[in-house]
Amino acid sequence: MISLLTKVHIHPVLWVVLGIGIVTGMFKEVMMLFFIVFMHEMGHSWMAHRFRWRIKKIHLLPFGGMAETEEYGNRPVKEEILVTIFGPLQHLWLIAASYFLLFTPFWTFEDHQIFLFHNLTILLFNLLPILPLDGGKLLYSLTTSFFPFHRSYYVSFASSITILSLLTFLCLTILPFHLNLMMIAAFLWVHHYLEWKQRHYMFLRFLLERKRLKPQGKEKVIHVPLTTTVAEAVKNVYRGKVHLFFTDKHGCLIHEANVIEAFFDRDKRKLPIKKIP
Repeated sequence: MISLLTKVHIHPVLWVVLGIGIVTGMFKEVMMLFFIVFMHEMGHSWMAHRFRWRIKKIHLLPFGGMAETEEYGNRPVKEEILVTIFGPLQHLWLIAASYFLLFTPFWTFEDHQIFLFHNLTILLFNLLPILPLDGGKLLYSLTTSFFPFHRSYYVSFASSITILSLLTFLCLTILPFHLNLMMIAAFLWVHHYLEWKQRHYMFLRFLLERKRLKPQGKEKVIHVPLTTTVAEAVKNVYRGKVHLFFTDKHGCLIHEANVIEAFFDRDKRKLPIKKIP
């Protein structure tokens, strides 16, 4: 746990939110918010640490946290889901603890109400299917179970940006002067912009990781036309499976390792898959 604490970084957006709280005379409420966010992210990070994920940084945000890892989509879906839900689960025991603290002299009913409000707000907001919120991560993990990695990335991104657009519209029409909410919405838009710019890089990292790990799992035969290029063929790769590409005419099977190897060869990337040994 100590090794995890050294990787914690407070995002500038959270510093601003904390600063606004202090300036407006809500120091105790600000400390509650910080503690809730911290415990939320520690839930994610502790579970990731148990699965031996390679954690680079742990960012604390106003609505939770975001762990920067060196895992690129090749971990089991079950692991990803457990890591994701362990953040929201922390709110359950935090709420229960607040009820017990009501029987002590240093925790008032007003403290409990404020603590309960922040817990429920962060919990429910995090469950929205928007990246990088926990709801968005869960949607992404589930889509990778049903679609190839390349397609699932675009499906989850399109769903995320649609919900974010709706949320932004509601913010502008219903709560146009809610400064914290507008800052969070702005942060989410910036995140989507940066994610979109890096979409090709994300897919490359996924394939590089498969090349390094030599993934194991059930074999999946993918039928492709003879004219399919190597670059198009790799877009059919699923996570958690070992692929064999089947060309109908000649009936030959090509292992995914050969296709991925060819993909990272500039001279072979655009060749038809039938020319890959």
